[in-house]
Amino acid sequence: MGNATLTHDQNEQTQRIAPIAAPLSAVAEALGRLRYGAVHLTVHDGRVVQLDVTERQRFT
Repeated sequence: MGNATLTHDQNEQTQRIAPIAAPLSAVAEALGRLRYGAVHLTVHDGRVVQLDVTERQRFT
């Protein structure tokens, strides 16, 4: 029974992590190519549904 509980707990954790993996990857990619600007996440019902990237160009 101990192993079944561990497996169940791992399954619940995987279900919580899986939906966030793609948005986190997209955020990391956006931050990697952004020099100046902002990254804005929109969340509905606890899930990331939109990623907006605003890039600024600096002329100095």
